[in-house]
Formats: sequence, structure tokens, C-alpha cells
Amino acid sequence: MVRREGQRGAKQKARESELGNLLRISALIDAINSRIGDIIKWFILAAVLVSTVNAIIRKVFNTSSNSWLELQWYLFGAVFMLGAAYTFLKNEHIRIDVVTGNFRKRTRDWIDVFGHIFFLIPFCWIMIWHSWPFFVRSFQINELSMNAGGLLQWPAKFLVPAGFVLLLAQALSELIKRIAILRGEMEDPHASAGHHGAAEAEAERLLQQAAELNLTNRQ
Repeated sequence: MVRREGQRGAKQKARESELGNLLRISALIDAINSRIGDIIKWFILAAVLVSTVNAIIRKVFNTSSNSWLELQWYLFGAVFMLGAAYTFLKNEHIRIDVVTGNFRKRTRDWIDVFGHIFFLIPFCWIMIWHSWPFFVRSFQINELSMNAGGLLQWPAKFLVPAGFVLLLAQALSELIKRIAILRGEMEDPHASAGHHGAAEAEAERLLQQAAELNLTNRQ
């Protein structure tokens, strides 16, 4: 009996150790994508400045360049592609919660796990698989824009596989954290944020007020 309990304890410690290692990997992924997100934020300002300067030059001097226009597109493309993982990390991506909004949090967590494994991760992998040759061909021929005075094309095409690599890494990180939350190994960092958190907090507040009112009436 004691031996069985010792074996169970050893297995439990091994599982906790494995999960702890995975959580450290998750934290590293989060740190990388958070840092990239902080850098990408400045691309928005750069795009606005490029657009403003280009518009002023075009109006004042009646001249322009396709390179300036394409630089704007590159900057906006970088924001959307490289910033997707950061958005996912901050739980700010768009959700369609018409149905799942009525479920318990644990049920929503299981739905997230299912979605990450069977939809998000395979989708990211498919996009990486198909976009990488798309970039490589462009890089090998040093592809230029078809517009006069345009920029190189391969840096823009590189944003596609790079963005999905970051998103795939973040999907794995979120999957690790969701499993840890379901096992009670960590608190959900977004439990009190967003629409769900606000709704649940408000529901708890109303229930508490109702309980207090009921207790007062009984007294």
C-alpha cells in the first residue's frame, strides 16, 4: 500500500515537473511575442508619418514615388502579420461568443483546447507550409515590384510565414496555459478581463447583493 502511494506520488511529481517545464517554455514564447509586439507598435507611427510626408510632398511639390506607397503597405502588413501573435497573447482577438458565452468558464476552456489543437495549430502549419516556398522563390530571383520605383517584394512575402510561425508558437503557449488552468496549476490571467470577465464579475456582484438582501429580509 505504501509502495503504491509512493509510486503515485512519484508519477504526480513527474507530471508536475513536465508541466512546469512546458510552462517555462510558454513564458519564453510569451516574452518573445510581447517584445515583438512592443516593437511592432512603432510601425503604426512610422506608417502614419510616411503617409503624411508622402501626402505633403505630393500636394506641395506635385511629385511622389511608388516606393513610399509600398513602404506604407509593408509597414501595415508587418503590423497585421507580426502583431497577430501579440494580439492573441493579450486575448484581444475577435471572438464569436453567441453560443459559448452562455457556457461555464471550464467548458469554454475545453472548447479553447479543442479549437487550438484541431483548428488553429493545423491552420498555422498549413499556412507556413505553403507560404515558405512562396517567399523562397521571390528571394531567389530577388523579385522587384512591378511598379516603377517600387521596392523588393520578398521582404513583404517573408512576413506571411514569419507571422504564422509566431502565431503557431503563441497557439502552443496558450494551449499549455489552458491545460494548466484546467488542472488548477495556474490562474487564468484573462479571467477578469474582456467581455466574459466583466459579465461574470457583474453576475457575481448581483448574486452577492441578492444574497445579502435575502439575509437582511430574513432578519
